Amino acid sequence: MATLLYSLGRAAFRRRGLFLAGWLLLIALVGGGMATFGSHLDSEATIPGSQSQKGIDILEKALPSSTGVTAQIVFRAPEGSTVNDPAYRSAIERTVAAAGKAPQVETAVDPFEAKSVSADRRTALAQVLYPIKRDALRDSSVEALEHIAFQARSSGLRAEVGGTIYSSAGLEVGIGEVIGLVVAVVVLIITFGSLLAAGLPLLTAVIGLVAGLLGLLLVSNIATVSSTAPSLALMVGLAVGIDYALLILSRHRTQLASGMDAEESAARATGTAGSAVVFAGLTVIVALSGLTVVGIPFLSVMGLAAAGTVLMAVLVAITLLPALLGFAGTRLRPRPGSRADRRERETGSGRRWNGGARWARLVTRRPLVTVVAVVIGLGVMAVPAAQLSLAMPDNGTAAPESTQRRAYDMISDAFGPGRNGRLLVLVQTADADPKAAATEVAKGIGDLRLPEVLSISAPQAGTDGRTAIVTVVPKAGPRAEETVRLVRDIRAATPDLGTAADAEVLVTGSTAAAIDVSDLLSDSLVPFAAIVVGLALLLLLLVFRSIVVPVKAAVGFLLSVGAAFGAVVAVFQWGWLADQLGVPTTGPVFSFMPIVLMAVLFGLAMDYEVFLVSRMREEYVHTGRHGQSVIAGSRHASRVVTAAALIMFAVFASFVTAEDLTLKPIALGLAVGIVVDAFVVRMTLVPAVLALVGNGAWWLPRWLDRLLPNLDMEGTKLDPPRQEAERRPVRALS
Repeated sequence: MATLLYSLGRAAFRRRGLFLAGWLLLIALVGGGMATFGSHLDSEATIPGSQSQKGIDILEKALPSSTGVTAQIVFRAPEGSTVNDPAYRSAIERTVAAAGKAPQVETAVDPFEAKSVSADRRTALAQVLYPIKRDALRDSSVEALEHIAFQARSSGLRAEVGGTIYSSAGLEVGIGEVIGLVVAVVVLIITFGSLLAAGLPLLTAVIGLVAGLLGLLLVSNIATVSSTAPSLALMVGLAVGIDYALLILSRHRTQLASGMDAEESAARATGTAGSAVVFAGLTVIVALSGLTVVGIPFLSVMGLAAAGTVLMAVLVAITLLPALLGFAGTRLRPRPGSRADRRERETGSGRRWNGGARWARLVTRRPLVTVVAVVIGLGVMAVPAAQLSLAMPDNGTAAPESTQRRAYDMISDAFGPGRNGRLLVLVQTADADPKAAATEVAKGIGDLRLPEVLSISAPQAGTDGRTAIVTVVPKAGPRAEETVRLVRDIRAATPDLGTAADAEVLVTGSTAAAIDVSDLLSDSLVPFAAIVVGLALLLLLLVFRSIVVPVKAAVGFLLSVGAAFGAVVAVFQWGWLADQLGVPTTGPVFSFMPIVLMAVLFGLAMDYEVFLVSRMREEYVHTGRHGQSVIAGSRHASRVVTAAALIMFAVFASFVTAEDLTLKPIALGLAVGIVVDAFVVRMTLVPAVLALVGNGAWWLPRWLDRLLPNLDMEGTKLDPPRQEAERRPVRALS
């Protein structure tokens, strides 16, 4: 591996113009494709094989209006008045009539005809139906409806718009992300002491990110790409893009300071640090691609999209960065006598103990005490994770000042929280009257006397002559545990109800679909973790040729993810620091959060494992002295791991300011997880564990050592034969 990457790095350095032109051509091609075809992001989440999805598929043909996009216009009369007052009723009827003629609208239902007026007669709810999916709804159509609805305010009514016309925020870049980049620049300048050196990781990260995101948006024209996929790809791609370039550039600067020729240094940095980048990137890609095992297309696309940007980050780091190092030449060499020059020389030669070496020596002095303290501390941080509650987002999780959130709250206050999360009970017959069968099913549900049911509607027949639906309104909101229990209770009774009515009965609709998603994700966590962690551990086994190192890496990850989950629960469910972090409402977090956070954090945690332990392994291979290799590896890698972790923290923390509550808890969990994993697990627990087990850290059975290919991560084949002969060979321990 090191030899191949060494040759690639040297070729990129020598033919830098060609490599740079290739990347610019790639960006021009995908950019031109975007300009020509645009993008087509999809906000719809399907759950193949679930009862709710089966019902939705049937309703799309039999009763399309029940599965299309729906808007709600909520009117409220002033205190002491009612919506039945002539002036207010006239204003509502004019507004509903105008809404029925709005772009893409199929029909608008008058609340007085539908008897959708609250008991105190102060609130009226009008339904606006669109015969299309959310991704086909134009933003201009939503704006037109809002304009029509808000005109009713001139009459003295309060009017708000809600419904499924609103979806997640998707790809948005705001001031928070800009601040994150500024922090990254500051960290890079402090790390390298050079504006040129600090600018290169940012430049390569941006080029890889632009190529990846443009390619993803272009692919959305021929494949289904969810609206939140670019957000995750942006967040992960930006972070790893900077980090991978940082690792190679840091090795290059250290070698330049020692007097190595610029071309040889670029090639060697690509061969050694580049090997760590390739395998670190592979672990991230494996973890993100593992999201496909869940079986939810929406989540699979998110994982594959983010994996694609990580792949671009790796390719940029091992091809474009060496080319740019060629353009920079010796200008990246620290100025003789400068602070950066002294630091690079002393760190590279081992004459000076930097902060990383001193910290490693401290935590390895009493390794057992360190291990116990870290495990207990992170265990305490993970305590809130036991109360993690999951649900799909809805308008109740939107920002309090948004019209959809105000409409949601008005509906809850006037009609009850369950009106925001109605259940559709689908009744399909073979040849009998579907409406009669649905009536019997509705009576059967009523006879169950379920305490969570607020009301049951009269059946509505479909257009196919075989289908009808019954609407069940829960007492609690769509994300409440009572509603989840209600769905399960009704489904438990549907076999008997279906037999009695001689029909197939399914509980479906958006609320039931959200519950199905949460259940499927919960059931998928264990197989996902087993597959992803297993494949990643195999990669680490190949890289480090050790049994202890991969197992230790996995255990450390579990501690980090537990702490990350604990932080998410404390903020988003308990409300700690909610105001300071801009969390508009507390309650269950996005159902996809645990599995997405696990995938991303596992991959990034393995980045630090590879960055740090590869230097320790390299020292051990070169010297054969275990204790010194742990300290020396920390001395060499601590500064780059610290810089990488701070940059990733800044990037992820910047996304915590986003309004999209699907991304916000993921970003917070990743920010906390990165800090914990880098500084507590990798830079504290890892040296302590390696010191505790001694030479056994590199133990590998002889039979397994013979079976595994030698990837030469340490770059021993790059050294002259006389230097290699001087080294003490390291063999697998039996």
